[in-house]
Amino acid sequence: MISRRDAPQWVKEAGRAATRTGGRLTAGARLLPAFLMVGTQRGGTTSLFRALAQHPAVVQPNFHKGVHFFDVNYPRGLDWYRGHFPVRALAERKTAPAAPMAFESAGYYMHHPLAPERIARDLPDVKLIALLRDPVERAYSAHKHELARGFETEPFERALELEPERLAGEIEKIKADPGYVSHAHRHHSYLDRGRYADQIERLFALFGRDRVLVLFAEDFFTEPEPCYDRILDFLGLPQWRPPSFERHNARPGSPLPDALLRRLTDQYTPWDDKLAALLGEEPAWRR
Repeated sequence: MISRRDAPQWVKEAGRAATRTGGRLTAGARLLPAFLMVGTQRGGTTSLFRALAQHPAVVQPNFHKGVHFFDVNYPRGLDWYRGHFPVRALAERKTAPAAPMAFESAGYYMHHPLAPERIARDLPDVKLIALLRDPVERAYSAHKHELARGFETEPFERALELEPERLAGEIEKIKADPGYVSHAHRHHSYLDRGRYADQIERLFALFGRDRVLVLFAEDFFTEPEPCYDRILDFLGLPQWRPPSFERHNARPGSPLPDALLRRLTDQYTPWDDKLAALLGEEPAWRR
């Protein structure tokens, strides 16, 4: 018998399509997320997602860590979104005696022009986790990621030069047409995504500081246990730890040239200053 993992891709896709159709039809019986990991891309979210998904009271989406409903799939409707999560009765059986807590992770949610407002409207009690990383290292890692996926063809410095031109007018297009998906804004925002202060300030304004937890990837990878415990406290989950904390999706490569590293660090200094003032602490990459 062929396992699901070894099945041909067309078989997997057909199975997923059938399951999504069934999920939409049973949407009313399914969970919605109690918390979301909203960013940032290439900030360690996959590693944290997998650690949280192992918690005995937590349930994840049926197929992928991120459904990308609030950024690129919003016109599909809330029932489509619900269809990606487990049936409540089955989840309760799995997590008993604890109540199940569903979640997903999409690194574009925090940066997307409309996603935070959509989340606030459709999930009025949700809590958010924002995992931030040194914006220079994040930008460089994102470029390697987009190259590997075929969404980028230019070398890093040239991509940075092109970024303002590529992004020009894209936010206005997204706001004007809810169904518009901007390739450039999603895949070529190397520097813009690392301007965290404005993004976090918007989350605080929409959800309140008590429902947004900001963490640093550097802290999580250096000493994951206290970060994990802090998240469980924030979510009201029973204390528990996975057998180990592993790093996923790291992309090896040569380090940034010193001159470019200094130039980008200087460019981010005003944004990092603003973030430090907003949070009342220095970002981990500046300690």
